[in-house]
Amino acid sequence: MHWPISTRLRWGILATGFSLACLTLPARAQIAVRNQGYVPFSEEPINYRTQEVTDPVAKLQKLLDHGDVKLNYDPTHGYLKAVLEKLEVPLSTQTLVFSKTSFQYKKISPQAPRALYFNDDVYVGQVHDGKVLEFVSFDPMQGAIFYIMDERQSDHPVFQRAELDCTQCHIAAGTRGIPGVLLRSIFTTPTGTQAARTESFITSQQSPLKERWGGWYVTGTHGAQTHMGNVFVQDTEHPDRLDRAAGANVTDLSKHVNTAAYLTGSSDIVAHLVLGHQTQMHNLITLTNYQTRLALYAAHQPASALSNDQRKQYQKPAEELVRYLLFANEAPLESPVHGDSAFAQEFAARGPRDPQGRSLRDFDLHTRIFKYPCSYLIYSEAFDALPEPAKGYVYHRLLEVLTGREQSPDFAKLTGEDRRAILEILLATKPGLPDEWKQYQQSNSLRAAN
Repeated sequence: MHWPISTRLRWGILATGFSLACLTLPARAQIAVRNQGYVPFSEEPINYRTQEVTDPVAKLQKLLDHGDVKLNYDPTHGYLKAVLEKLEVPLSTQTLVFSKTSFQYKKISPQAPRALYFNDDVYVGQVHDGKVLEFVSFDPMQGAIFYIMDERQSDHPVFQRAELDCTQCHIAAGTRGIPGVLLRSIFTTPTGTQAARTESFITSQQSPLKERWGGWYVTGTHGAQTHMGNVFVQDTEHPDRLDRAAGANVTDLSKHVNTAAYLTGSSDIVAHLVLGHQTQMHNLITLTNYQTRLALYAAHQPASALSNDQRKQYQKPAEELVRYLLFANEAPLESPVHGDSAFAQEFAARGPRDPQGRSLRDFDLHTRIFKYPCSYLIYSEAFDALPEPAKGYVYHRLLEVLTGREQSPDFAKLTGEDRRAILEILLATKPGLPDEWKQYQQSNSLRAAN
């Protein structure tokens, strides 16, 4: 697909909060992006732009092409409801961002925020009265794949894949150097632009709440702790002096937004917390995948014959993946958090659960996000698609931590009870565990997954 250059350059920014600087990139940036120290993804063995993908949006497009599925058009919300239903993205995941960080920035403001919806594999963005829906869909091998869909009614609606120029903004330090997703928190003016001479923050599970959600609406309660959401810069001489207290514990957005124009009236804080975890988890899985394939390709020999330096190429991101997977550096919650939608209940209900009824999707929301701090994305196709020897390395390190053989300070937040619970849940619910895990399970008489 070859779009006009102006269209492709504008498409560089998607629904997860990226800088408007991408709008000014010249055409030569297409070449420069390959020379900025990022992970090579265009050529062998990744072949990001040419390899066939099987992400959820690609699968849905095939069903549309074959006439097996039809997308119903809604006069108010276009194709949004239909694609959310077909992609199994819950309405309760809605989060609203009012900063002008999308290529459709002219239609975004605090009065007309952009809506973002997500599940474990897909992110969907809609700008109120915008021209296109925006998608990031995760392929098990290739990671983040970018699409748009024309909002105008059509007999044959099509998900169009964004190609080269999209990666100019979606490959950065915040995405760990691979095509990925990230959330940004900025000091936002009353018009939705970033205040001059202010920094921005990349949001992850490690971010303190005081640095999160600038440019976003956040609904729900969270006690005395505050964040950057729901408020704007008022003092241009001192833009960092936000009135965070004014934006705290907001449960009614109707004073700011015509909520009737959106699918729900919420921008649930619990959904925000999950989103902050999930985006960087996706990036780490993709980075580990890419680096393993690159190491094997460069070596031209089996994994068993790799040198120490070649093993380090995949072990470094794999080790970081283990730490992030187990929430090793999670910023603590200082007060109990309560959402104002059905998100927490619906998210937790998706399981799976062990014989004791425990799930990695169970929330804590008092001192940390999850009751059992191990990412639910361990069940994802992308995690299962991690190539060997990286996947074996991750599983081995997980077992070392969860059985207590690994007692480094990095995992000090995991109590013995936490480790035991996570280990038992995984043994009972995660298919395809390595022999090392099965041997441990048998020697300790623990129940394994079916």
